[in-house]
Amino acid sequence: MATKKAKGSAVHGIPAKIPAIAHPLAEDPADIASNINYHVQYSPHFSPFKFEPEQAYYATADSVRDRLIQQWNETYVHFHKTVPKQTHYLSMEYLYGRALTNTVGNLNIQDAYAEALNKLGHRLEEICEQEKDAALGNGGLGRLASCFLDSMATLNLPAWGYGLRYRYGLFKQRITKDGQEEIAEDWLEKFSPWEVVRHDVVFPVRFFGHVAVSPSGSRKWTGGEVVQALAYDMPIPGYKTKNTISLRLWEAKAGAEDFNLFQFNEGQYEAAAQLHSQAQQICAVLYPGDATESGKILRLKQQFFLCSASLQDSCSALFMIGPISQSLCQCPQILGELIEFQRHFFKHVDSIIRGFKERKDGSSWQWSEFPSKVAVQLNDTHPTLAIPELMRLLMDDEGLGWDEAWDVTSRTIAYTNHTVLPEALEKWSQVVMWKLLPRHMEIIEEIDKQFIAMIRSSRTDLEGKIPHMCILDNNPQKPVVRMANLCVVSAHTVNGVAQLHSDILKTELFADYVSIWPTKFQNKTNGITPRRWLRFCSPELSNIITKWLKTDEWITNLDKLANLREFSDSEEFQAEWASAKMANKQRLAQYTLQVTGESIDPNSLFDIQVKRIHEYKRQLLNILGTIYRYKKLKEMSPEERKNTTPRTIMIGGKAFATYTNAKMIVKLVNDVGAVVNTDPEVNEYLKVIFVPNYNVSVAEMLIPGSELSQHISTAGMEASGTSNMKFALNGCLIIGTLDGANVEIREEIGEENFFLFGATADEVPKLRKQREAGQFKPDPRFEEAKKFIRTGAFGSYDYNPLLESLEGNSGYGRGDYFLVGHDFPSYMDAQARVDEAYKDKKKWLKMSILSTAGSGKFSSDRTIAQYAKDIWNIEECKVP
Repeated sequence: MATKKAKGSAVHGIPAKIPAIAHPLAEDPADIASNINYHVQYSPHFSPFKFEPEQAYYATADSVRDRLIQQWNETYVHFHKTVPKQTHYLSMEYLYGRALTNTVGNLNIQDAYAEALNKLGHRLEEICEQEKDAALGNGGLGRLASCFLDSMATLNLPAWGYGLRYRYGLFKQRITKDGQEEIAEDWLEKFSPWEVVRHDVVFPVRFFGHVAVSPSGSRKWTGGEVVQALAYDMPIPGYKTKNTISLRLWEAKAGAEDFNLFQFNEGQYEAAAQLHSQAQQICAVLYPGDATESGKILRLKQQFFLCSASLQDSCSALFMIGPISQSLCQCPQILGELIEFQRHFFKHVDSIIRGFKERKDGSSWQWSEFPSKVAVQLNDTHPTLAIPELMRLLMDDEGLGWDEAWDVTSRTIAYTNHTVLPEALEKWSQVVMWKLLPRHMEIIEEIDKQFIAMIRSSRTDLEGKIPHMCILDNNPQKPVVRMANLCVVSAHTVNGVAQLHSDILKTELFADYVSIWPTKFQNKTNGITPRRWLRFCSPELSNIITKWLKTDEWITNLDKLANLREFSDSEEFQAEWASAKMANKQRLAQYTLQVTGESIDPNSLFDIQVKRIHEYKRQLLNILGTIYRYKKLKEMSPEERKNTTPRTIMIGGKAFATYTNAKMIVKLVNDVGAVVNTDPEVNEYLKVIFVPNYNVSVAEMLIPGSELSQHISTAGMEASGTSNMKFALNGCLIIGTLDGANVEIREEIGEENFFLFGATADEVPKLRKQREAGQFKPDPRFEEAKKFIRTGAFGSYDYNPLLESLEGNSGYGRGDYFLVGHDFPSYMDAQARVDEAYKDKKKWLKMSILSTAGSGKFSSDRTIAQYAKDIWNIEECKVP
């Protein structure tokens, strides 16, 4: 065993009594401290003689990763032996936040690591703060995908996640006097200790080029530019299980052969490295601007790059084991088993297709069996190109005929729809598609042709609807490919993500397809992982829950929270609950002071809305209500103000860089806060805080400290939402519309514990028509709030373009499409009910407890178990 003991004084600032000895699987705090010290000295990332929090974080992460890698390897050895059907989950976004807290929690080693770090002169909480959130997503789509991976691992399911390794993310948000400023994320400025680069997992991905036709009629995509997809793996551990699965992220690169040395030496530096530069652009930024053709091509490149690399991998290595850590070399028995396994494994499997073709007994699989071993799930329309790409791989590379390739593809791929918003149902220019992916456009044309032929032969009643049902919209002015239509036609299952959303898909958006394939459409209400979103982010509250339930089984069986209902009237339980909530509020108050410089009163009602800034999510409704509240407070006498409910209103979220109205809303919130928070007459009763750079780690601070959360989107426009579930799980009451998962949350926690307002989804179309007909009469309070902004009360900035979007009856950017004006009076009435309810502390605490008690349905474990059974047909494959 390699051993390096410190002699004399401390080395790297570590006490001399802590030896540097590798203990990769240590459970004893002293041995863990030695293993951390071992990594300080033998896996150095920094100059010697420093062991400050940042250095301690990286060494601690290396130490935790030793155990992860051992479990990782055991998981894939087991998968190889048992050959289960596997799910391959394709998503353009993953927002999993910091890894260290979640990993030590899921491995059940947090206490041991806390004690070990104390021996080394650090606190675990302080070390965890050093980690930067991985900038791999933006909103609910990415957070959902990460929750799903956590549940897949916890349920011991054979599954992979696939995504892209964005170097600069979407952007880091900075708030200035001018509003939101976007700067590049720096999460990879140094490196991520959690990812493992797989230099042996590289696949070619082609763009542009042409289709060559052989004399026999076979077709081959050739020419153009070819970049390499290099795999980076992130281990995802389950909770209190050995199973550890992978999130595989692809990075685009070019090889040495693509560097033109002659041009470089001639001084043509940019031309010499052109393909290298183009490759680096693919994974530089999440959702690059697409106003230009070059922007559209880059976005399409990203989507195809993800699909092609992932499918090649899925088709070439059904079962891939984790890397062998240097520290595992100290464990001869494990090492010997892994080396023998790798020798056997890589002899037979070097690339989902080649691996699928090679049976363990040496005989060949039939391609008709492929869907019995591989399930591919498309998380929204971004990975739609997996459909024509799988067809191409099967036909052009494997020699299958169209019918057989189509049968395999349509039984392999399933599609999750996440939106009914027209702008989010992707449509790609046919001109751009033909230019970038000529072979795939041929395949899409044929899919569309056969679909239309099927309707004309078997569903003549739908012939008149072909123009909007077909995949290719051949409008000569703007011919496009409708990606959602391609998914619906091709996938064996299409699911929505909340009951209301799924009902809208079946009765409105995809109603005609439902008449053809009534069993294709399902609902899978979203969920969240209770590990990250209660157990780890709110330890005080979770400890109380465990104490009163006399078990911690609720962490993996969230339905057990229902048993909290019997204690909801207990004064002792309410007192403990209030104490935990206050601890979280105080922690949040310290955080907001740190990031905004604004002090807030933990005794005020903490009212929070955090999500992507978008007009349909209606942050504008929130801030207009806040402005009206401020104006009324100003008009009150000092005695009248004392009878009000003090509030701290917090809003956070990022606006896309090119979304003018969303950015204007961010500025308005900050301008209102600048006035309200410095007004000595009212700032004891109202504070307005914009929380900058909202991400997972910020959410882990905000959500446990919240008491009221706003989920106020226009009914019928939010597919599900998952932040509403996180808030409800943490005992936060919701003010909201009957939209998305709000409907089901209200059913589960009780109507009396939900502050409901606003039009319903079925009323919205009628209200829009009435507006167009000039029949809308605005509430005087709504007009008063807008007028107050126009007086210049919040500065000289011209907010007229934003306010005008709420005015008029029709026209581009006018007519109040999201019904802010219509819902404003019922919103203000609901807020008045909140004020009254909060004054009755005992009643409010009971409502808070019942919110948590009713959240059992919203575990991602339940959601993923339903996907596994109803869509993927995969089963538990637990490592013994």
